[in-house]
Amino acid sequence: MALLGGRAPASGIALGRGGALPMRTLRAVAPRANVKPMSRRVAMNSSETASAVELLQRENELLRQALETAASNDALAPEDFWSPAVTVPDGHAFIEEYGPQSPIPNHDGTECFKWDNSLNSCGDHFRYRWNIFKSIRAAIDQHEGGLETFSKGYMYYGLNRGEHEGKQGLWYREWAPGAKAIALVGEFNKWHPQDSHWAVKNEYGVFQLFLADGEDGTPVIPHRTKIKARVETASGEWAERIPAWIKWATQEWDEIQFNGVHWDPQEKGEPGEVHADKTYTFKYPRPPKPRSLKIYECHVGMSSAEPKVNSYLEFRQDMLPRIRKLGYNAIQIMAVQEHAYYGSFGYHVTNFFAASSRCGTPEELKALIDEAHRLGMVVLMDIVHSHASKNASDGLNMWDGTDSMYFHSGARGNHWMWDSRVFNYGNWETLRFLMSNARWWLDEYKFDGYRFDGVTSMMYHHHGLNFTFTGNYKEYFGMNTDVDAVVYLMLVNNMIHDLFPTCITVGEDVSGMPAFCRPWQEGGVGFDYRLQMAIADKWIAVMKSSDYDWSMGDIVHTLTNRRYAEPCVGYAESHDQALVGDKTIAFWLMDAAMYDSMSIGSQNPAVDRGIALHKMIRLVTLVLGGESYLNFMGNEFGHPEWIDFPRVDSYDPSTGAFVPGNGGTLEKCRRRWDICDADSLRYQHLNAFDRAMVHLEKAFGFLTAEHQYISRKDEGDKMIVLERGDLVFVFNFHPVNSYSDYRIGTWKEGEYQVVLSSDEAVFGGWTNVTKESDVLFKAHKHEHDGRPASMQVYAPSRTAVVYAPASTTDKDADRKPHGIPGLGVKDIGPYFSR
Repeated sequence: MALLGGRAPASGIALGRGGALPMRTLRAVAPRANVKPMSRRVAMNSSETASAVELLQRENELLRQALETAASNDALAPEDFWSPAVTVPDGHAFIEEYGPQSPIPNHDGTECFKWDNSLNSCGDHFRYRWNIFKSIRAAIDQHEGGLETFSKGYMYYGLNRGEHEGKQGLWYREWAPGAKAIALVGEFNKWHPQDSHWAVKNEYGVFQLFLADGEDGTPVIPHRTKIKARVETASGEWAERIPAWIKWATQEWDEIQFNGVHWDPQEKGEPGEVHADKTYTFKYPRPPKPRSLKIYECHVGMSSAEPKVNSYLEFRQDMLPRIRKLGYNAIQIMAVQEHAYYGSFGYHVTNFFAASSRCGTPEELKALIDEAHRLGMVVLMDIVHSHASKNASDGLNMWDGTDSMYFHSGARGNHWMWDSRVFNYGNWETLRFLMSNARWWLDEYKFDGYRFDGVTSMMYHHHGLNFTFTGNYKEYFGMNTDVDAVVYLMLVNNMIHDLFPTCITVGEDVSGMPAFCRPWQEGGVGFDYRLQMAIADKWIAVMKSSDYDWSMGDIVHTLTNRRYAEPCVGYAESHDQALVGDKTIAFWLMDAAMYDSMSIGSQNPAVDRGIALHKMIRLVTLVLGGESYLNFMGNEFGHPEWIDFPRVDSYDPSTGAFVPGNGGTLEKCRRRWDICDADSLRYQHLNAFDRAMVHLEKAFGFLTAEHQYISRKDEGDKMIVLERGDLVFVFNFHPVNSYSDYRIGTWKEGEYQVVLSSDEAVFGGWTNVTKESDVLFKAHKHEHDGRPASMQVYAPSRTAVVYAPASTTDKDADRKPHGIPGLGVKDIGPYFSR
């Protein structure tokens, strides 16, 4: 495998002293709307062109103007400088601008080999899948009007307003080839179909029904009323199903099954207006694609401090400001697609086009996303196209009485580990359904992209289960590969990136498939990022061993073990580690001591160790783990214990083992923001450090900096020293040893100062190394560790210190209006980008 080591540059374009701004971001820097608190707007005409440096200077100039006016405006908070809110004129509505469909490049699908010529041994496989991709694209273009039309199946299938024989009304269409008859039932006909409520089946297996409006123009099926399809299945049995393309589904408090709900508000709201019976009109533009993603992974339902299911509007009001304050520029929302079983964490989807009703209405979810856009945040959705719930009462399984509608039949269509159904990606209507689903959430809700769940399971017939990937290319390109699934991923990335040019796709792949993050135009799979899933597993393995046995080389290897020119999202822990049955990093480090020794002033060696290492682990992961970064909601402050969704007794589908429930309680299905915000507890220290390190990246842009070099991985001293962009990072993981006058190599000569230290008092440290000392460290032309210059520093035990060029630091920065506690960045940094 082509790996990204200490010297290899990440994708990006060097600016000045090592910062980077990818070209695709540069094109979007000029704001489309006014930005607070900037005093004036810099506009660009479509005919204008500007260099990368000029565009970056314009953005910095706007924010520097805000700094200059801050003294006269005490109401401004730091986030107003670092994450300025967008304003648009009153009455302004956002209008989507779609990109054109790209032509199919005229090559054999091996253009991606220029990044790794060792892939030549797999050339036949790449050419084979490229030919399949081209043939399907050509068929879509010829017979379906192109991807733009093919991906709008939701405007044809399901329930949609339309016309028939000169009359206005409601069309219902359903592809159900195995069904013998379908009638629409619901509150509108008291659950008893009339003759006019039966659909007609055509030669393609599509049932169609038209319900004309009443004489007064009133729809036969009112907005927000329950509906289902009454189906005579392939076996002749009768069943009630929720329409496959339903846009909302709800569950009554005294019922087990869900009902489809016809969602069609008749009035259009004003831009930004939230009204129960009006369609939400988006007000704010999509944010430009960020230079790097700082992702806050979140779950709306469990985001409250109270043991309850939180709402979209509460999340909008309470959580978005908190996330903005921390500095994250993207949120990744889990469990959006409706799922009958809450405890599945949203991964057993039953209704693919319906926003989860537990948290509110579709319009309220839209209001949440629009507010995030106002705050400049990209909104990603955790989308599940890797499998579907086996629930036949509420979902797609056995919808028409066969096991092959949208899915593989027989054993191949059943995921033995997840107890779910596996899609048949070679089926035309499955492609239409899933491609339309991917389009729906971007178009209707204005999500800015996706984290595709379970991609490894999609790409291989063995689903990645009981299989170890060693890096041998035959493991990725052979009979184990589900080529239909890989081609679907190429097609969906083609559609998303063509029609929505600023949208982002992240794939959850643990296998490390080559060309996964190369564009589909090169013959790659087409994702923007791969999740670096091995890092979290490595940290768990490391924490199980003695501190003296931690291998610096092993840690660095795992953090940097990724393919060149294929960007990754690094993370120390995600929702997976927070679930019951696992432990968060904080819980691994401090365990039971968290229950009674987190008070400020209390002395507990386990807690002191845990807080110190928690900060170091997260910072070194941010710095080395990828070109973007992810944190799961609450882990930034070391949330204690685990997540446990309400559940009843059950059996593990893969082993048959009994799994006891928790009595249906929500007690551990929430986030304890109260302990994070309590002045008397040490959780605030971890929260403050997370905020500071995220803002450090915003200021210096080191995640996309061209320059990076790891100069030291010392197993005896337990030291890691590295450079990324302009910064020098020094990590001392030794349990007891501190080092005076420790020589470290640097890329450049000159004066450096501490810009961030995990040992600051505001981070719960001992202030052995602090920006407050205002010490100048001079790097002289003295070769050390393979670097042309070097300087001597103090490296305390279990401490991480970041050194920056002295011209970019300010020890008093956190005492100014824009200041972030503990961070010594001058103004908002030399390479600021939100």
